[in-house]
Amino acid sequence: MHFLGVDWVGVNPQNGRKLLLSIAFIAGVLVCSAIIRGFVGLVLRRTDHAGTQTRFWMRQAVSLFAAIVLILGLLSIWFSDPARLATAFGLMSAGLAFALQQVVTSIAGYFVILRGSTFTVGDRISMGGVRGDVMRLGFIQTTIMEMGQPPSVQGADPAVWVRSRQFTGRIVTVSNSRIFAEPVFNYTRDFPFIWEEMAIWITYKADRGRAEQILLDAAHRHAIDPKGIATKEKDDMQARFGVNPIDLDPRVFYRMTDNWIELSVRFIVDTHGVRGAKDAMSRDIIVALEQAGIGIASATYDIVGFPPIEIRQAASPESFPPQTVDQTQKNASLNRI
Repeated sequence: MHFLGVDWVGVNPQNGRKLLLSIAFIAGVLVCSAIIRGFVGLVLRRTDHAGTQTRFWMRQAVSLFAAIVLILGLLSIWFSDPARLATAFGLMSAGLAFALQQVVTSIAGYFVILRGSTFTVGDRISMGGVRGDVMRLGFIQTTIMEMGQPPSVQGADPAVWVRSRQFTGRIVTVSNSRIFAEPVFNYTRDFPFIWEEMAIWITYKADRGRAEQILLDAAHRHAIDPKGIATKEKDDMQARFGVNPIDLDPRVFYRMTDNWIELSVRFIVDTHGVRGAKDAMSRDIIVALEQAGIGIASATYDIVGFPPIEIRQAASPESFPPQTVDQTQKNASLNRI
């Protein structure tokens, strides 16, 4: 095209028609994708976990299909010659591999997450140093609603001011490429329950049997009832991972130390209800221990012996006999000694 005395390279009526066709094609694909997404949202109105999962996967399928159609359509519009297409694809691949390494790795991580069922929306995970629930899974980044840290990992990086597994209010985005460099911990994918422990310390003279029963009673009242867990979930986990039959009943373990006996009760709880269950158990345990007259052991010292102490009281100045000043100062020094 000749314009303002300049021959514009690559600008000709044929390319202009391709550009207009590309814009119309992109707009059409985006509009159709939005319509399908809206239709999916109207049909799948369930707000439970199963409905959320179905709606997420349907939208992911629509996004993938739209991306594939866009790529194939644009390639068909601009590269009608297969030889030109192969050359352009080779140059573009080399440029992307050099300039967009992190982006390409993140996109690859996205497909690995989907193919490997690493996690999905609604799962509670720990990824890239962030703990929380997955809110959104994109081609490049994963969006997580951050939660606090239990005291055992309170010093982990990054530090979080909430000392429990509850939401902090911060929304964090993590690159999908992190799955290739760091482990991803999933709390809910295969077994939506976790084992927790609570420990108390009592003296060797305390009623150990009564303290153990108090811990078990609290666990039975507030932890997950093993009979309420579906047999299918337990059988599937044992079959998939080859683990031995899982013992889900609460149990107390003893550990002897130099100063006290540590009683740890192990129980199973729902992943999203850990703090509530442990709070209720702590309240019941404190009241029951007080009623039973059992105190919590602590690092204290008992004085079992004390050397004799001799207290001397100096006589009044009037009782001193007449003496020189030097002699009085000498006697005062002796009294201080």
